[in-house]
This record gives sequence, C-alpha cells and structure tokens, in this order.
Amino acid sequence: MRLSSLADYAVVMMTAAARHCGGVARLNATQLSEETGVPLPTAQKLVSRLAAAGLLESARGAGGGFRLARPPSAISLADVIEAVEGPIALTACVDETRHDCALDGHCAVKPHWGEANGAVRSALAAVPLTQLAGVRV
Repeated sequence: MRLSSLADYAVVMMTAAARHCGGVARLNATQLSEETGVPLPTAQKLVSRLAAAGLLESARGAGGGFRLARPPSAISLADVIEAVEGPIALTACVDETRHDCALDGHCAVKPHWGEANGAVRSALAAVPLTQLAGVRV
C-alpha cells in the first residue's frame, strides 16, 4: 500500500499545523507551504479538502486563516488520509460502493480482506497528530 503524494503532503501539513496548536494566530496556506515545502497551489487545495472534512476550521477576513478543528490528540493519521483519499480500502472488494472485480462471485480470499483492511485502518487510527508532531497535550 502506498499513499498518494497528496495524502502524504496532507499529513505533513497537518503535522505542522499541530505544532502551532494552542497559538492565538491562525495559519494560512502560504505559511504552511513555506514551513513544509509543499507547493503553494497544493497547500491551498489541501487546506480546502481538510476543511471540508472537518479537520480544519477556517475564517475569512483580517486575522483569518485556519486552525485545527479539534485538538491534535483527537485527529489521527487515518482521519487525514481519509480526508484526502476517501475510505481506506486495500482492495476493491472491501469498498462497499464498488462492484467492479471480475472475481467477486467466486473469490475465496474476499471474506478475509475485511479483517486485513480493518487492521490497517486501526493501526493508522492509533497514531494521533501529537505523536507525529512531537507535541504534548
């Protein structure tokens, strides 16, 4: 399993945002781009996706920008990945919305993929932003 570059960048940006958690000032995409090295257009795109997923809250106008919507201890690696890539699904058959596997009707492995997928998602869900950012709550 390999994350897309977009998901990887989202994790890097959210980790940086977690390091700023507790500060009064809001962040903006330009600041995070400069701090992380994520290209500005990508940072702007990710800020929108992360806000739409409820991981960032934003405000417009003077003093505007964004900050984490929840404490960094309450945002997991799985939350960030799913905000960008959708539900974690190692194979098409664990994604309930997809039915495009030619082997679906007679696959002996299909019943076991759910357990493996759950284990991977649980492992990612067990890693909070605080751990990635090296911050204490």
